[in-house]
Amino acid sequence: MAGKSILDIDNLKISFGKKKELIEVIHSISFTISENEVLGIVGESGSGKSVTSMAIMGLLPKKSAKITGDIIFEEKNLVHVKPKELRGIRGNEIAMIFQEPMSALNPSLRCGFQVSEILQHHLKLNPSEAKKETLQLFEKVKLPRPKEMYNSYPHQISGGQMQRVMIAMAIGCKPKLLIADEPTTALDVTVQKEILELLRSLQKETKMSMLFISHDLSLVSEIADRVIVMYQGNIVEEGTVFQIFKTPRHKYTKALLASRPNLDSRLEKLPTIASLADNSFSPKEVTAQQRALRHKNIYTRIPLLEVKNLNKEYYSNAGLFKRKHVVRAVNDVSFSVFEGETLGLVGESGCGKSTLGKTILQLEPATKGSIKYKGRELTKLSIKQIRSLRKDIQLIFQDPYSSLNPRLTIGNALIEPMQVHGIEKNNKARKRKVIELLERVGLDESYFYRYPHELSGGQRQRIGVARTVIMSPKLVICDESVSALDISVQAQVLNLLNELKDDFGFTYIFISHDLAVVKYMSDQLLVMNNGSIEEIGDADEIYANPSSVYTKKLIDAIPKGI
Repeated sequence: MAGKSILDIDNLKISFGKKKELIEVIHSISFTISENEVLGIVGESGSGKSVTSMAIMGLLPKKSAKITGDIIFEEKNLVHVKPKELRGIRGNEIAMIFQEPMSALNPSLRCGFQVSEILQHHLKLNPSEAKKETLQLFEKVKLPRPKEMYNSYPHQISGGQMQRVMIAMAIGCKPKLLIADEPTTALDVTVQKEILELLRSLQKETKMSMLFISHDLSLVSEIADRVIVMYQGNIVEEGTVFQIFKTPRHKYTKALLASRPNLDSRLEKLPTIASLADNSFSPKEVTAQQRALRHKNIYTRIPLLEVKNLNKEYYSNAGLFKRKHVVRAVNDVSFSVFEGETLGLVGESGCGKSTLGKTILQLEPATKGSIKYKGRELTKLSIKQIRSLRKDIQLIFQDPYSSLNPRLTIGNALIEPMQVHGIEKNNKARKRKVIELLERVGLDESYFYRYPHELSGGQRQRIGVARTVIMSPKLVICDESVSALDISVQAQVLNLLNELKDDFGFTYIFISHDLAVVKYMSDQLLVMNNGSIEEIGDADEIYANPSSVYTKKLIDAIPKGI
């Protein structure tokens, strides 16, 4: 267990801006990490978790960031050490696993070289020794085919594999303190579980201390000894994992725990930070009788969408004289979606979920099979006919920021599709409707004039929802639309989607790798693996009694807390 202190943070304040306009984002926080201890920091985006970790690493911009207080690492105050000395500590004695490995790894350099370079710099190994050590590290972090991975570029490997390369880079110099900043965000639950188990085993083996940062308390409980809860730049609660989970004192901690969909019961509405703060939330469970009645009402109708024996194949070039390799992304898939229903589509990355969604939307042509919308065969329609149906079948993207034009204000981005489809008589009427809809999704009129970069992740996702709703669609495909959001913001967006479904009569195909979220949202659940259907049926029944080994694996990988 924990020994003497390895890191002491005392009265740390961090501000950004010019001298006369400094904005304080970290307000006099203090905490300690001991030797051989895993300390978890939990909080939403903007709570100060990552800023604190960047201050420890000395990665905050010198010109705009002002730091006061002490960051003592092994009797050295990192706030005042010289840049050259800090570079010797960073990556060597203190290492960091970043949230997004794709942006942290150099896309123009092979993965192995990037790790070898660190070893040569800090451990003074020659190129041959560094390569040998890198291959051993790749084996240690359980990367398949280490030699092949050594010569691969980041874009040629999966997200989970990139994260393992980052871990190999971080542990290569045997650091005394490892900072893991949201190391599993947006990863599949099974890959997330593997990464957590890997970090736990490495920590036990090396006895290094770890600072594990996340917005998910359940996830932190799987690895941490103690937990700090941060809110708006303050530490609001601190204790052991057991204390935080079983007897949380602060209302914010209670809200974080309550906002995650419950695996054992289904509420009509998820609690949010705001609803718990003002005591306006009263939990209402959806009973088995209510669900049975809803199912009866849904499945007596004619299917809105019928997919039969659908296949989507890709061909990879294997060389000039070699045969092309066939990849079956969607393999003989059949299902129906009824009006007013939410069909949950779940599986790991690469299972074919998103390809199936794109094929239904006819963004990708089907190799063979049938897709009928209101009895109309979509695979036989012309491009012009498909365009006319875009209004009826809409998509909410995983990353709303990349789907919004950074040069257009939010108002213009919402008015543009209305112009294309001839919705409302003129731009004055369109603006009025857009403002009404912004208010409907929880944003006021001022957002009409803002640009995408001025919004938070949750606000941008609300804009993505608004852009879909404005078309008055019948079928909405939500492709990983809440996977990268904070737990409490996720709860807000899920509540909003359900409210809009009731108000506008939407039918959803809800795609996610998170079985807890899919179970909460869905009437019917479809589990995919390697392009095929593993099982399909009632969402609650599949969770309670999964028939497939693969589905059981997904359920077992969900962080459940204490």
